[in-house]
Amino acid sequence: MASRCIRTVRRSYSVVASNSLLRTRASPRLLCTAAQQKDGQAHLEKSQLEEQVKEVMEKYKRSLADMENLRARNQKMVEDAKLYGIQGFCKDLLEVADILEMAMESVPEEAVNNTHNPHLKNLFDGLVMTEVQMQKVFTKHGLVKLDPDGQRFDPYEHEALFHAPVPGKEPGTVAMVTKTGYKLRGRTLRPALVGVVKPPESSSV
Repeated sequence: MASRCIRTVRRSYSVVASNSLLRTRASPRLLCTAAQQKDGQAHLEKSQLEEQVKEVMEKYKRSLADMENLRARNQKMVEDAKLYGIQGFCKDLLEVADILEMAMESVPEEAVNNTHNPHLKNLFDGLVMTEVQMQKVFTKHGLVKLDPDGQRFDPYEHEALFHAPVPGKEPGTVAMVTKTGYKLRGRTLRPALVGVVKPPESSSV
């Protein structure tokens, strides 16, 4: 009876020892798997953070570019306002210059040179001096007269009122200026009204 009990205890001990051994052998493998899972999760989180940082940097760069473009546009608007803010005032003054020019052209040269009428000559000389001074003021503020007589027709600076063949003149050039034009700091403020030379019509046989 005693020997049977001893054998039973030994078998129980063997089973317990085997289970303990299995648990001991399995523990490092479980620990390694857990560590790998943790490393994988950390790598995934790092990739996600890098993508987020990259996205934020791209948005930041786009915002900087937009702000720079807005600043450049605003600066251009301010500069244009400084340069062309007197555009309306200049247009009004051009009407005065036109009247002054017509007044000088209406006086015949022989009447001006007539010594029997010095008052008319003095008046004409005053008009000439006024016109010269006005052109100086225009030039000072960037307003330049366009005198395209004999030049090639430019649709950005001239407005054609008519086309006609003119002997001795090249087709496409300005033959007559009916109203002078002006440019304000390189920009056409008022186109010159002109007549343009067209090729002569070929006679039918």
